[in-house]
Parts: sequence; structure tokens; C-alpha cells
Amino acid sequence: MIADYHMHTYYSDDSQYEMEAAVKKAIDLGLNEICFTDHVDYGIKLEHEDYMRLNEEERKNRVANVDYARYFEEIRQLQVKYKDRITIKQGMEFGIQTHTIPAFQTLFDRYDFDFIILSCHQVEDKEFWTQDFQKGRSQQVYNERYYEEILNVIKVYKDYSVLGHLDLLKRYDLVGEYPFEKTKDIITEILKIVIADKKGIEINTSSFYYGLKDLMPSKNILKLYHELGGTILTIGSDSHKEDQVGAHIEEIQEELKKIGFKHICTFDKMKPIFHDL
Repeated sequence: MIADYHMHTYYSDDSQYEMEAAVKKAIDLGLNEICFTDHVDYGIKLEHEDYMRLNEEERKNRVANVDYARYFEEIRQLQVKYKDRITIKQGMEFGIQTHTIPAFQTLFDRYDFDFIILSCHQVEDKEFWTQDFQKGRSQQVYNERYYEEILNVIKVYKDYSVLGHLDLLKRYDLVGEYPFEKTKDIITEILKIVIADKKGIEINTSSFYYGLKDLMPSKNILKLYHELGGTILTIGSDSHKEDQVGAHIEEIQEELKKIGFKHICTFDKMKPIFHDL
């Protein structure tokens, strides 16, 4: 099973990649299954309909979430059109913060999903990629605060499939990668809740095209997850353009075998399906 379970298209604010083009690319690569997971980030983005009410000047500094109606309809059409060539699942990437949990619960209850990535892209409505979150904080403080936010979210919010790119903050850490041993205790606490709740984690192959020195999450985190008894794993390219679709998935499968994992997962109606590595 070769499946890409983290894909973005023009429904995400940071991509212009057409959904059908992504499907065709996945077919060309010989992928068996894909799942679209476009971004929703309450707290920093407007709902699509609210964004559309703004004039051109007002839109310059604002960003919209997914146009849900169009998104699900286009997925449905592509599922029908390509049903004999590839399996297409519908998901989303929820960029959840503690204060946005109610909004995400409403969204989840409103639609039928196969798969949800729970990610942390910002804390206190401050984004990592802009350095707004890190500004004025020591490396220790912003790393600990990042994991604390994830922990607080998953203690409350349970309607997700996997935690996305668990150590994402290292992608935007200008100081350098923070030592695993300094966050091991809180990461252990996070993973224990994930496992107890029968959820999983993803391996995000964007580590390769961001030039990171380790996998995402790191091999240390993956080994810890395995030692704690975690078994639910998905692999996703986090693609935003053509050359990222399906990238490094088979390579990651080999890395997982070395750690001792026996399976990877796809999802159907929020239920994991296990496939032998």
C-alpha cells in the first residue's frame, strides 16, 4: 500500500495546486490511495463566506479557511471520475488551539470525514513561520509552550485520526533543533494519551524538502511511540505542489521497518485500516 495522507490544494490558503492535477499526479506515480487534507485554522483565518464579504482592500491582510461546500463536492466528483484508478478519501488538517476547540467540534459534527489530522500551527493566535510565536521567548520557553498546547488540546478534543508533524516547531526554529531529551517527558505524556484514545501519529515527509536533519517527527519520537505500544501510523507528503506529491513515502516505509513497526494505516470513516509494511 502506497498512500499519501497529507495533501493540500487550492482550497488551502498556501497552495494553488488544482485538486484534479493532484489526483492525476498520484495516479502517474502509482499511488494506491490519497487523502485530501486542506487547512482549517480557526483563530487566525476567516470562514470563506465572511472573507468573501470583504472588499478587495480588506482582503489584503486576511486569509480564508476552506470553502467547505465546493471542497466536498469536488472530492465527490473526483471519487466518481477516478474510482477505477485510485482511492480518494476526504479529510482535513485541523490547526487546533485550545480556544478554538468548540469551532472545530462544530465543523467536525457538520460533515462526514474519513480522516482528520490534528496539527498545531499557531499558539495564542501567533504563527510559527512568521516567528511571531517565538519572538521574545527563549528556545526552551517556546518549545515547552508548543508541546503544552498540543497536550492541552488532546486532553479535550478527541475527533481526530492522527497528530500531524508532531515536532513541527523545529521547521521554524532559527536557533536550531531543541534537544529531544528536554521535551521527552511531555512528548511521552502526549503519546500515552494518543495511544489510550486509539489515535495515531503521522510521518510527514516535508522534512526532506525543508532540509531538516531528521525525520518529522524525529526518529527518537518514532522509537518512543513504538516502545509505548503505538501502532497507528500514516505517511503524508504535506504536498502543496506537483513535485511534492507522494514524495519519499516508500523511503519512510523502510525507516519504519527498521524501528520495528509492522503496519501503516489508511482510514475510512475515521476508522484505521492496517496494511503490512
